[in-house]
Amino acid sequence: MAFVAKSTFVMDIRNHTFTELIGKSDAGFKLADIIRFVRDNGIRMVNFMYPAADGRLKTLNFTLHSEEYLISVLTCGERVDGSSLFPFIEAGNSDLYVVPRLSTAFIDPFAELPTLCFLCAYFDKDGKRLECSPEYTLHKAMEKFTEKTGMRFEAMGELEYYVSAPEDEQMQAYPATDQKGYHESAPFAKFNDFRTECMYYIMLAGGKIKYGHSEVGTFRADGKIWEQNEIEFLPVEAEQAADSLMIAKWIIRNLAYRYGLEVSFAPKIAEGKAGSGLHIHMRLMKDGRNMLLDENGKISDIARRAIAGLMELATSITAFGNTNPTSYLRLVPHQEAPTNVCWGDRNRSVLVRIPLGWTSGKDMFSELNPDAYGDPHPASAPGVKPDEADRRESCADSVPADSGRLGAVKQTMEIRSADCSADIYQLLSALSIACSYGLSLSPEKALEIAARTYVDVDIHKAENESRAKRLEHLPDSCMASAASLEAQRDIYEADGIFRPEMTDAVIRRLCQFDDLDLRDRLRHNKNLELELVRKFFWC
Repeated sequence: MAFVAKSTFVMDIRNHTFTELIGKSDAGFKLADIIRFVRDNGIRMVNFMYPAADGRLKTLNFTLHSEEYLISVLTCGERVDGSSLFPFIEAGNSDLYVVPRLSTAFIDPFAELPTLCFLCAYFDKDGKRLECSPEYTLHKAMEKFTEKTGMRFEAMGELEYYVSAPEDEQMQAYPATDQKGYHESAPFAKFNDFRTECMYYIMLAGGKIKYGHSEVGTFRADGKIWEQNEIEFLPVEAEQAADSLMIAKWIIRNLAYRYGLEVSFAPKIAEGKAGSGLHIHMRLMKDGRNMLLDENGKISDIARRAIAGLMELATSITAFGNTNPTSYLRLVPHQEAPTNVCWGDRNRSVLVRIPLGWTSGKDMFSELNPDAYGDPHPASAPGVKPDEADRRESCADSVPADSGRLGAVKQTMEIRSADCSADIYQLLSALSIACSYGLSLSPEKALEIAARTYVDVDIHKAENESRAKRLEHLPDSCMASAASLEAQRDIYEADGIFRPEMTDAVIRRLCQFDDLDLRDRLRHNKNLELELVRKFFWC
């Protein structure tokens, strides 16, 4: 059968999400839909993308010369060399399959030829999901979490990164204040337009973005200007959250490369300057209700018990969320990055934070905009046409009678230790296991742990030093994180979510850095931090 594709686009498909183009939600994509879309929109290339052990997306390209070949590619997948992708796979038996997940389809925003992309899952030689692969580890974790708790584990990331360019004459105008770049506007912030373009492409690729802004870090060095930015996502199912973060990093790097900019997601790029984290927000949902809050809009016992699990496994979570030596240049006292195992509400000095939520019961919008919802009885108002009345009435009906309901859904809990060296799939898996572990403890024990680790002061201040000493500390090196994971590995492996060979690979990788005395070496070698920053700049 000849493959006939249109040579020109009916519209520029790169300016639309795939769900818009196909007219279905991602859950409803069928093979026939994909084939029809390829045929009708002149798609001549397909890319398979998949995460590897180094945390980057890998890519396999296909040219589409026939419809039969397209069907073969989509339904059979393709072989890849697993030993080049994962350290736990031996070269003597390394063949794996990668098979596309149709729900992840998006149009490549950078390709000159119309190209359809899919994230893939790994299968072994027997046609079974690869137990140790990142995406299947998270899939298993989500299934087990719901099975054990009856709740859905949702997540979102705060993706921080630095962007830089040579400091030419134009860049020197309107200089930003060093380390004071939080929510700065142009012209003091130089890369806001770059960030918003990144956000647009991420949205087109299916990412659910909450907002973007410039962050604290800004400085000048070596003839360049450096600015820190953040793109924060909305809570979604954890598997989708991980996919979105992977695609977002890929998009930001590609767009920076096109513009001749440098982008780094490294946890630390300069001594004394703000580091970049990957704060993860979590939400536990059941039947549309946010279980982090009780019926009175207060932090629930379920939330406290889940937090207890995060407290108990905090030191081993760093093995998945902080995976190179520069991670521990960021986790130092007296900065916003956490060092103590504790939690609090609205407290940015703690490890796990309950951020400010919309739970006051106050309608702040109506206070500022008293007539914005329209007349409660618009049909009786003189001069109002029926169709206008219908529209106003519809708007009024969309406002919930319970003014705190939307706020309750928005509430999250945030862990602040991780950075972009993380394997995002492993990290979210570990966080769900920690929350499930806390919920599996007796309520009395879990609530006691939560009470003991709650902090309502800035734990880094000198007057709170005695209190800080009573708290457990996060690891200060990759090797210390590896030791914590070794001590707690049974919890991660109990339900087959983390396979022993995966845990072994994580521990080996961390130990190879041989950085147990890193803090001491940094004090005696002033050039060591710069050497580490250069080595892990592209993590």
